[in-house]
Amino acid sequence: MPATTRIRPTASALPTTPPLLAPPHPVAPLMPPVHVVDLMTAAGSAVFGAQWRGMEAKLVECPALTDSMPEFKTTYDVEPYAGESGFDDSAWPVIPATELGARRGGGMASFFWYRTKLTMPAEAQGFATAGAMTVLRVNVDDYAEIWVNGELPRAAGRTSPGTIQGFNMPHRLVLSRTVAPGDHFEVAVFAINGPISAAPANFLWFREAKIEFFR
Repeated sequence: MPATTRIRPTASALPTTPPLLAPPHPVAPLMPPVHVVDLMTAAGSAVFGAQWRGMEAKLVECPALTDSMPEFKTTYDVEPYAGESGFDDSAWPVIPATELGARRGGGMASFFWYRTKLTMPAEAQGFATAGAMTVLRVNVDDYAEIWVNGELPRAAGRTSPGTIQGFNMPHRLVLSRTVAPGDHFEVAVFAINGPISAAPANFLWFREAKIEFFR
């Protein structure tokens, strides 16, 4: 399949559901997890059959929406558009789990995609997973947006853990309230070096990637 199936919008469109009527997303518990697996270790990623791949992302110029004000002729979009479910990243370089924390990007305002697929095992390093609430914890220096199974979980005016949480703040996305062995999760992390309007003289860093379990 092609690397992306994105069809860029050509005109503005209202959301299909009024934002404030959208159901809230589940919130990860504040209590300590009963079990944690570190995805930035070879053993931890192997538990879920995870193979990480990565690729630099760029902002590209494209036509403005047709109903924009007349002085705006062009705008910008992200390439590749790699949050989609089934995105073909097979040609991307493999990133060993132990090298997720390496500096990436050229500094300043830069962007990078990390992708992997997770398959829930019956046991995760001695922990029986069936029925447990499962949370993905990710921390990217400086910001991140996190897609799961082709969706970027978000709701206007509501807690939206898949979107930017703050400067070097962790994301905690509930993958499943009651996970079952064999469940699949396609994860795409869009890493952003920032602040964008004060482009820094440093790089992108993946600081944390863990699976937390709760009972």
